[in-house]
Amino acid sequence: MSDPSAASIVSTPRPEQLTEASSPATVGPTGKKEKPRSLLGDAWIDLRRKPLFWISAIFIVLFVVMSAFPSLFTSGDPDATALSRSRLEPSGDAWFGYDVLGRDVYARVIYGANASIVVSLLSTIGTLLIGGAVGIIAGYKGGWVDGLLSRITDIFFGLPFVLGAIVILTTFNGAGSNNGEWEIKFLVIGSLVLLSWPVVMRLMRSSVLATKEADYIVAARAMGASTGRIIFKHLLPNCLAPLLVYGTIMIGSFIGAEATLSFLGIGLQSPVVSWGIMINEAQNYLRVSPFLLFFPSAFLVTAVLSFVMLGEAVREALDPKLR
Repeated sequence: MSDPSAASIVSTPRPEQLTEASSPATVGPTGKKEKPRSLLGDAWIDLRRKPLFWISAIFIVLFVVMSAFPSLFTSGDPDATALSRSRLEPSGDAWFGYDVLGRDVYARVIYGANASIVVSLLSTIGTLLIGGAVGIIAGYKGGWVDGLLSRITDIFFGLPFVLGAIVILTTFNGAGSNNGEWEIKFLVIGSLVLLSWPVVMRLMRSSVLATKEADYIVAARAMGASTGRIIFKHLLPNCLAPLLVYGTIMIGSFIGAEATLSFLGIGLQSPVVSWGIMINEAQNYLRVSPFLLFFPSAFLVTAVLSFVMLGEAVREALDPKLR
């Protein structure tokens, strides 16, 4: 995964753009004073005017609901097999047809959203928490602490993503392992977090370095504010914009990464149902039954594009230079 800088995702706003107290109240059309808006308030107003935001948000809500409540979309059993209907093409009885084992492809696509969305969301949360915590400590403390944490980050950053995931998952989830469904999911989540947090660390560290010498931080330190209060009350809220943008894009990236690992046979495995597993099972029947590959691939591409488009819309809204 690439190492984006803070400027490539969203410019670090000036302090007067982030704190409401630094901007005077404005007079509304009715003559009453309106409360000054923060950066996030301005971003939300800008987002509401973007069709790209609403299109991506609708698809994301649809996938999340599909992941949480698959029974709302289908009453079929994704694991029910019947060899008599093996590779039957789409029809009124089965909108997406049946796979080689006679399982309903539509039901499996709907239930496959759960594994892909859950794995990507939990991986993103873990990556942001670990990388953000290490980055804010390194950036704020500086000195030997920054040097030590940066060198540890460089070690992890030097690990090739695909190769590292293959080594981790073949070791703990290889052939002969008897891991359950959630054990398999947490192994995939752990490997994604372990190999992705250095990017977030560098992103947060650069944001902290650009913000910690601002006047309001210096004033809080001069007034005797504790380190914890400065970090959580002043520093962290003003450094979240780049992480918010990158985290949104990272969800889509992790959906694709999970599908890639599952396609290679080292990620999620049966009894888990996921889009990557379906694509792996359909590769040998591409010429005779292309619908087996088309439908899970279409859902996968749509989900990834939705999160990427949402991240792009959020980036444009949060970056003052792009307004």
